[in-house]
Amino acid sequence: MSNDITYMKRALTLAKKGIGKTFPNPAVGCVIVKNGTVIGEGWHKRAGGHHAEIHALEMAGDKARGADVYVTLEPCSHTGKTPPCSEALIRAGVKKVVAGMSDPNPQVNGGGLKALQQAGIETFCGIMEEECRAINRPFLKFITTGLPYATYKCAMTLDGKIASVTGESRWISCEASRKTVHRMRAASNAIMVGVDTIISDNPQLTVRHVKGSNPLRVVVDSRLRTPESVAVLSGGLAQGTMIATTETNPRVHARYLKSGARILVCSSDNGRVNLHDLWSKLGSLGIQSLLLEGGSHLAGEALRLGLIDECVFFYAPKVLGSDGFSPFAITGTTDMAHSIPFRNLDVRRVGTDLMVTARPENICLPD
Repeated sequence: MSNDITYMKRALTLAKKGIGKTFPNPAVGCVIVKNGTVIGEGWHKRAGGHHAEIHALEMAGDKARGADVYVTLEPCSHTGKTPPCSEALIRAGVKKVVAGMSDPNPQVNGGGLKALQQAGIETFCGIMEEECRAINRPFLKFITTGLPYATYKCAMTLDGKIASVTGESRWISCEASRKTVHRMRAASNAIMVGVDTIISDNPQLTVRHVKGSNPLRVVVDSRLRTPESVAVLSGGLAQGTMIATTETNPRVHARYLKSGARILVCSSDNGRVNLHDLWSKLGSLGIQSLLLEGGSHLAGEALRLGLIDECVFFYAPKVLGSDGFSPFAITGTTDMAHSIPFRNLDVRRVGTDLMVTARPENICLPD
């Protein structure tokens, strides 16, 4: 058992190299062991390319016969852009396959392990399952619900302010924290802000400071107040920008469409974009991971509706005092019994800041 954990930890380390690069596929790592020696390693590097098992088998070569295989996710049993990994393992003549978790994809869902068992290969599933699930939370949520995994991030002072009373927020966090945020952007399919953030900050919402592709930019703008001159609608950025709105007038849409931006008409919830409908529409577009960056009204509504899966707070060693803006514009909570509980708290140092990650209990609060 201890050896199983050792090799699965290595497979997890390999899998993490693919995070943010394999969309729409999950990140997977694989280790092949024979007589206590690692003879093959691999990870899924990009969508359309070889899966982790194939890379590891290529490295192991003929030595794979009679070997043990450790893979973070159940080997696939269907043909997509690549042939089934379960068939490749069977052809290679491996003795045992240890999977970190089963694949909830309806095209697999136990089929890979079953195929291996029918070929006489010993299988085990569930080694370090929690850790294996953690690296693919967006994929797992999307494949089981059709909805994106939403992460809300914000920088705030020690007393919980994301901006001064005048709206100034640059820069609360340190350079190391900002670089971490750009890594988060690079690992996300889409990044979302409200129209007030666009108007007040005029952000580019692009990946800088690190290597990576820009995510789809989503601006939640119920009444289409976004100025046509803002950065996300300028030059080449416009083609990667989508505005979610309740406005149905095509003449109003035309102002933004001419720049190359897209319009996503959503149902209305008291005159505002219905966030449940927006999440559903983003899921139908194949968006698995959504990074929510502000502002406080959008974040507050998403939290209230139970749409945020994870929060990442960067606390800077500064204090603004009683004036300023809080990260969630939620009112009406009068006692601790009705506060929103969080779990899976993780705290680490990033530069001069504290990075706190936690997952809210998805309790939908009343209007």
